Amino acid sequence: MGAKSMKKSVVLAALQIAIGTAAVPTSAADAMLVSNISAKPVAADYVSRDTIRPYFGNDQQLPAGCHAELDFEIEIAASGAAGTPPAWGRLLVPCYFSETVTEDTSVVYAPVSDQPQTPLTIYYYLDGLLHKLTDAYGTVSVDFTVKQVPKLKFHFMGVYNPVTDSPVPAGTDFSKFLQPKIASTQFTTWSMHGFTGPLQALSLDVANTLNWAQLIGYERAEVTDRKPTGKITMQLGSVADKDWWTATKDALLGTLTITHGVGAGNIVQFDAPQVQLTDPSYTDQDNKVMLDATLTVTPLTGNDELVITVK
Repeated sequence: MGAKSMKKSVVLAALQIAIGTAAVPTSAADAMLVSNISAKPVAADYVSRDTIRPYFGNDQQLPAGCHAELDFEIEIAASGAAGTPPAWGRLLVPCYFSETVTEDTSVVYAPVSDQPQTPLTIYYYLDGLLHKLTDAYGTVSVDFTVKQVPKLKFHFMGVYNPVTDSPVPAGTDFSKFLQPKIASTQFTTWSMHGFTGPLQALSLDVANTLNWAQLIGYERAEVTDRKPTGKITMQLGSVADKDWWTATKDALLGTLTITHGVGAGNIVQFDAPQVQLTDPSYTDQDNKVMLDATLTVTPLTGNDELVITVK
């Protein structure tokens, strides 16, 4: 028996037609080009039997709420054609986003508060082992760091299915994933509260409250709330440039936009209509003072905290 290799991994993902009806992802149509895979193949709470015996020692732990979890990252790049969903777009739907396609123009993903009826089926192949997550829901965060490839970071929770021996499928097609662009002045623009300047890093987390719900006759991944947050690191300027100190003290709300990519069909834009800075602090970056702050992302009219537009 040889050792398993983490590099021999493939993730396939397909939307289901309904809750409780598993999809069958294929290597040709549903392969996801991912990185940094992390799996909990059997996630559960454990209940001790706590029996009394005439000697010391552990008691058996019985699993409750058994399910499966999977994390991975995907590079942020558009589809190459305006109005065509990106290959990773389907992953946003079970993270409580709607998808609105305007032909030849754009695809817009906006948060929702009602459970999408199209969860995800995920096949995770690990060097001859097949892990299936069905009825999967999730959450997602976004990371932009200068000189790095921007990433979408997904966390999914779904129904546990027995792990089986199965080879990595042939014919895996990643052609729908375009080559990404580095986060840089050439490809990335941003503004917050009407200000733009030297940016080191920006992250936004949708922060869905993802739970495994278990009642007798009912077991399912559920999203019960979301409280989006973020972090920013930017070069510190003067009060005349932008008075971030007063904005923080007075709990001011303002828009945030970051746009990545150049040219129709290659642009991904993230818009948050109301962002508040909290907990500012200073750090040193190559003998330059940087302003670090956390962000609280709030809705304006509802279900609009973080809108993703691919165009």
